[in-house]
Amino acid sequence: MGKQEEEPFDPLAISDDDIYQAMREIGGYLDITPGDFKEVYRAAYRHALERLRRAVKAADVMTRKVHTVQRDTPLAEVAALMAEAGVAGLPVLEPTGQVAGVISEHDFLNRLGNSDCTSFMAVIAACLGSKKCAALKVRGRCARDIMSAPPVTVDPETPAVDVAALLNARGINRVPVVDDKKNLLGIISR
Repeated sequence: MGKQEEEPFDPLAISDDDIYQAMREIGGYLDITPGDFKEVYRAAYRHALERLRRAVKAADVMTRKVHTVQRDTPLAEVAALMAEAGVAGLPVLEPTGQVAGVISEHDFLNRLGNSDCTSFMAVIAACLGSKKCAALKVRGRCARDIMSAPPVTVDPETPAVDVAALLNARGINRVPVVDDKKNLLGIISR
């Protein structure tokens, strides 16, 4: 004898008894079966959830005060700013204010030239274990030399649920929010 498959638990699921009670509360005659009512309810519920999911926009959740650097900012200054601000990444701007790229701890780690340096602690271990520090490979360089470009950006009207999907799909941790001229308005991070 086959095992009957159970429906997954849904705390907001509607039961037949719920439908009968609701139909009794509505005054007058309803020319609808409980099955039809349930189908309409489920469709309306799905539409309401989708509407609510899309109601929160990027502009509603972005951080408006954003630390930034210019393309020609020396990496020593970039690293110092990131450390002081307590951020793991920030937008790199063109002189005109448009977002040119994003620079992150990951970009620093990728440019150290040692495949063993995949985390901050790996860099420390490499520096302490040898006479040469892995960070010397990027000394004297600027933000433009290691930033990720072109930048992945969103506009302020992008639904927050789409921003989350973009972060996951691209494997990134932050996305600048820009206007139609690519000027920075804010940033959203995981």
